Amino acid sequence: MKDNKRVHFASKIGFLLATAGSAVGLGNLWKFPYMTGLNGGFLFIIVSLVMVFLIGMPVMMSEMAIGRNTQKSPVGAYSAINKKYRIFGIMPTIVAFIILSYYSVIGGWVLKYLFTYVTGGLNGVSAATAFESFVTNPWEPLIWHGIFMAITIGICYMGVNKGIEKASEFMMPALFIIVIITCIRSITLPGAMDGVKFLFQPNLDKIFSPELYIGALSQSFYSLSLGMAIIITYGSYMNKSENIGKSSAIVCSMDLSVAVLASIAIMPAVFSAGLEPTSGPKLIFVTLPYVFEAMPMGVLFAVLFFVLVLFAAVTSSISLLETTAAYAIDERGWSRAKAVLVLGTIMAIIGIPSSLSQGVWAEYTVMGMGCLDFLSFLTDNIMLPICAFCSCIYISRCWKTSNACDEMGLKGAFRKAYSFIISYVAPIAIAVVFIYGLLPFFGVKV
Repeated sequence: MKDNKRVHFASKIGFLLATAGSAVGLGNLWKFPYMTGLNGGFLFIIVSLVMVFLIGMPVMMSEMAIGRNTQKSPVGAYSAINKKYRIFGIMPTIVAFIILSYYSVIGGWVLKYLFTYVTGGLNGVSAATAFESFVTNPWEPLIWHGIFMAITIGICYMGVNKGIEKASEFMMPALFIIVIITCIRSITLPGAMDGVKFLFQPNLDKIFSPELYIGALSQSFYSLSLGMAIIITYGSYMNKSENIGKSSAIVCSMDLSVAVLASIAIMPAVFSAGLEPTSGPKLIFVTLPYVFEAMPMGVLFAVLFFVLVLFAAVTSSISLLETTAAYAIDERGWSRAKAVLVLGTIMAIIGIPSSLSQGVWAEYTVMGMGCLDFLSFLTDNIMLPICAFCSCIYISRCWKTSNACDEMGLKGAFRKAYSFIISYVAPIAIAVVFIYGLLPFFGVKV
């Protein structure tokens, strides 16, 4: 017998940790540190803080409000008020589906490296050689990709309370403890202060750079899981007694805190080893292993670090799978078991080309990019901004900001500020990020 009754998170802390877990992911660990150093150091952190709370948080509040008000997954939530807007829920659900298909490939890499260090480390093999040998192997990355998806499926299979909530209540506090321990170790390494300066010395020459503001806004939207249907889904599991504004502020604060702490954990260690900070997965899988191999008790700290990365990856992956599963449960009448197992398996299969694109299928490209890079570009630069923009339009033009404010309990100046941001500031900012991100692909130098 199917039991598709809407469930809710058992506690406020469970909701907060699960939602923060969906936001805290691999981007916090490899992209934010690099972006900080590239875009003015402490100046980027300050601008990110403003972008998160001025624009990102109101959009997050909106998505929470839509979910809680309708008690439905994104497709049903958007069509509840006007069926013409059903497409607004379909798009972010598809985005979540696509993202997890390649995100789980990288999650598999994390598992592989954790296993490697638990069993003794790289054993004298250079970090670059080890990474290249692994990702170009046609079978080994697929196996770890499958294991990572199995973990994700297993947690979601157990449900919102026994699976997602319990996992988040364990992994998120552990994540904070590990990142703080790693920070302490990192800043005590010889020469680590160069990395601290790299992060926290403000470069005022960047203050008029468009990349500073667009980079900070783009990073904040991706990091907060906006436009992916996740916040709407988790919002539908939110109790009516909880304060949406306070909850959003806490989640935003936790997400930004992890990003800054991860930067402190990573960059001082990188500079201590005399290495250059690198953007993307190579920071974690090539640059940092060099550091671990060189530092005293490096294998121990490598294990701690990859446990940290694994927890960040899993808390995000379960939110992506839950979003697509919620659609099948709510709109198609599937049981949770069927939704999670079928959709999770399909995602794992679709992820195969992303894995092989690093090796045997590297010659097959779209717009000059391999499958994994292309899907990342498609979701990050095109689909996510469009979905976030549509969310703002839905709130301001269809549902009306007055109804959203009533759901959130906003009054007075907060009500007016929220309405102005969602109606004008956020959609304009999102449109600018979207256009700016596409310019290089039309031959326009930025």
